[in-house]
Amino acid sequence: MQFPWGHNKRYNDYSSYIRRTFGERVQKVSINAGFTCPNRDGSKGTGGCAFCNNSTFNPSYCGPELSITEQIDKGSSFFRPKYQTQQYLAYFQAYSNTYGETDYLLEQYQQALDHPKVTGIVLGTRPDCISDDLLEHLKEWRKDYYIAIELGAESTSNETLAQINRGHSYEETIEAATKISAAGIPVGMHLILGLPGEDRKQLLQHAVEVSALPINFLKLHQLQIVKGSAFAGIYEENPAHFNLFTAEEFIDLIVDFLELMNPQIVMERFISQAPHDLLIAPRWGLKNFEFVAKVEKRLAERDTWQGRLYKA
Repeated sequence: MQFPWGHNKRYNDYSSYIRRTFGERVQKVSINAGFTCPNRDGSKGTGGCAFCNNSTFNPSYCGPELSITEQIDKGSSFFRPKYQTQQYLAYFQAYSNTYGETDYLLEQYQQALDHPKVTGIVLGTRPDCISDDLLEHLKEWRKDYYIAIELGAESTSNETLAQINRGHSYEETIEAATKISAAGIPVGMHLILGLPGEDRKQLLQHAVEVSALPINFLKLHQLQIVKGSAFAGIYEENPAHFNLFTAEEFIDLIVDFLELMNPQIVMERFISQAPHDLLIAPRWGLKNFEFVAKVEKRLAERDTWQGRLYKA
């Protein structure tokens, strides 16, 4: 069976998107440029998001004590033995990577783009940290480089966003995604499935809401309780506050979610993996590729696919 995305996989997968875009394998390599967030530095709040310990996002090679060039060299060394000629996307991942003065931000990005193995950049950030000035510059850079922006939306519910100390609204997510798309820059989004207070109906409504946005790709994450986060303290005192999924439950949720998703949106990932020494719960014992294989098997078992129930 041929699906709208041009191959027989039952969802619009990121690896195929990369091959379509670049004509070859291209690997992301993470960068920590030493940025912060507006809900950490006091401009909107302190303490960060309730779920967050940013160490869970950073590979071991990735630290602001190293220059951006050194981080790229160390990160690419993990892949070099197998993929000698591979190109890389410098993924500015830690904290909010569009938060700061435009000239300073551009200097950091340019350091990555000056690396001979880097063919573009991906900027992880918040919806409330996208300035028109920065977008104008990035729009020009798109003529020569691959540029993409990932927005940490986390939820489409303003009530949930307030409870997790996110510091922005879903309306700001819609506005940011629309502006980025209008500038001709590919835009991605992150959602966490399983945040307190969101039942299955609400989680599936997220798929309906984000399917209406002009986004190119989506990352899904199961809620993880990690050491050093505000949620860790709540979990220790009252684990019943959280409805943490088993792996089997989450597989079924992902399949239901995919059925409702706009088939034009690329699914970049279904789960995240916090470092073993930081993860409190849930402990599934599955690597990303193992979970993906189980999702693909369940899609086949149910003879369903991304967008089967999508309504434009």
